[in-house]
Amino acid sequence: MPARALLLLLLAALAAAARGCALARDPAASCVGLQLRTCSDAAYNHTTFPTPLEHRSREAVEASSEYILLSVLHHLLEGQCNPDLRLLGCAVLAPRCEGGRALRPCRHVCESLREACQPAFDAIDMAWPYFLDCHRYFAHEEEVCYDPLEKLRGGLEAEEALPSGLPPTFIRFTHHSYTQMVRVLKRTAARCAHVAKTYSIGRSFDGKELLVIEFSGRPGQHELMEPEVKLIGNIHGNEVAGREMLIYLAQYLCSEYLLGNTRIQRLVNTTRIHLLPSMNPDGYEVAAAEGASYNGWTSGRQNAQNLDLNRNFPDLTSEYYRLAETRGVRSDHIPIPQHYWWGKVAPETKAIMKWMRTIPFVLSASLHGGDLVVSYPFDFSKHPQEEKMFSPTPDEKMFKLLSRAYADVHPMMMDKSEHRCGGNFLKRGSIINGADWYSFTGGMSDFNYLHTNCFEITVELGCVKFPAEEALYTIWQHNKEPLLNFMEMVHRGIKGVVTDKFGKPVKNARISVKGIRHDITTAPDGDYWRLLPAGSHIVIAQAPGYSKVIKKVTIPARMKRAGRVDFILQPLGMGPKKFFPGLRRTGPGTHAPPGGASPRGAPTEPDLDPLGARRPPSASGSKPWWWSYFSSLSPHRPRWLLRY
Repeated sequence: MPARALLLLLLAALAAAARGCALARDPAASCVGLQLRTCSDAAYNHTTFPTPLEHRSREAVEASSEYILLSVLHHLLEGQCNPDLRLLGCAVLAPRCEGGRALRPCRHVCESLREACQPAFDAIDMAWPYFLDCHRYFAHEEEVCYDPLEKLRGGLEAEEALPSGLPPTFIRFTHHSYTQMVRVLKRTAARCAHVAKTYSIGRSFDGKELLVIEFSGRPGQHELMEPEVKLIGNIHGNEVAGREMLIYLAQYLCSEYLLGNTRIQRLVNTTRIHLLPSMNPDGYEVAAAEGASYNGWTSGRQNAQNLDLNRNFPDLTSEYYRLAETRGVRSDHIPIPQHYWWGKVAPETKAIMKWMRTIPFVLSASLHGGDLVVSYPFDFSKHPQEEKMFSPTPDEKMFKLLSRAYADVHPMMMDKSEHRCGGNFLKRGSIINGADWYSFTGGMSDFNYLHTNCFEITVELGCVKFPAEEALYTIWQHNKEPLLNFMEMVHRGIKGVVTDKFGKPVKNARISVKGIRHDITTAPDGDYWRLLPAGSHIVIAQAPGYSKVIKKVTIPARMKRAGRVDFILQPLGMGPKKFFPGLRRTGPGTHAPPGGASPRGAPTEPDLDPLGARRPPSASGSKPWWWSYFSSLSPHRPRWLLRY
């Protein structure tokens, strides 16, 4: 693996440098300038010796295995928890010095980071570093302490004042740098604090927050039977129109809500909306350096690991096609195969998958650039050798309705000229099945549909991937109504609550629709949402240990609010439990890893990147793959990195 080879070369070089520096003289302890390259972006400029680890000089620190670990942690953890862990370690290896004395970092910062980052160490079979012991090297809040991550947070929270005379509802139709984007989102959330908030779902490989702004009647919490929608932009770093559209949309929702726009107030009060303007902020920086309207078609497309994020998700579509050939076998909520974690999985991809596991999303759109069309799953052809082949999901009719909800109100998608951008899709109504356009595997939309309850479409916003600034206002005018109309589609179909006879919610109950071989499951509170086209449907609710309940539902053609259909499940008798045939999984390779169903169909709790799954297991049971390189740091082998 090239990335691993590069890491091993780096470790070897650092080891050699460490041996060369080991004999340097120790200067007297004093407050000195911070001259450690790995800690150059710390929130302070001076340190002192000796350090809490008894290093008495800069050379001694640089020769230590602790410092070398910090230098390569970024690559070892494949970008996870970067740069947070490195800065936390610097606070111990090179303590902050003020007034001739060392300041200790705050314990709560260490504890919260350990909770978030421990799984990343578990995945490579590495122990939590001893020098990040939160009780030994960090101070309690009641003592004098500081936040070593303050610079990481602080630079993004400063206000950027609007030019004098402009109202707070003013939207700047410009390109936004990463820092500008974060400031706008935080300022918007502050203006509409009663209906909006920002939160991070993780970090990019280079350490940038993947920041989401949420709009809801009660931001920060899931409300019973309130559907959840997500819009994602900039999955490809050089496709920037979607990024800007979501920044503008956030400001528009806030302003119109405050101005009393009844449509926006109804949408926000009945829907939980999540906007992630940039899934690939690292790639955007590469593209932005070249500027708008440049000729490069791929510069900045990938993330900082050179991974195409829309090819980085698990290929569940191939497994779906295999399962679909067998009657009575469940082909939804397909688990992530174990071998997927042995490859290179971007931290941005992991963050999205964890986000999808945490929130019961119903509807989603991914905003791209390069053409003018709306595509929908499947994106991977049912015949792998066919580059273009119509490959519908069981919910083909619903996906077409969702796609048309966007395209039919987009003025340029409805333009009758075949010579315009996207004109080759005109006869199709500017919508297309993804695999019928071109086939690819590892896409986000297929993963949404096959692993969760969420229906996701892909919107190509225009033929210019990085449009000039003067074009942004027009693009916004073309997409404002389609974005709103699409989000309102989350209220189509049916919704309800599944409970037992005592009124207790039944989590992970399955909602089936006769004639559509794709089930959805209930959220922890027992609520569900099933997107359905108009017409009559036979709906079945079932869960292990309960009798199934069947209801006939008719959805009027003009009904724009989800009809409520509740189910009360009765427990089975004392005899053998009967399960709906669709619950079983059969065929070669049957397994029940985290994130799917057991062989009998009982849903299990998903667990992304499970312990040890990222690397193939060692046939000999020997020490982890990275140990031989760290053990070369003689004379002191860092056995504290080993878990056993």
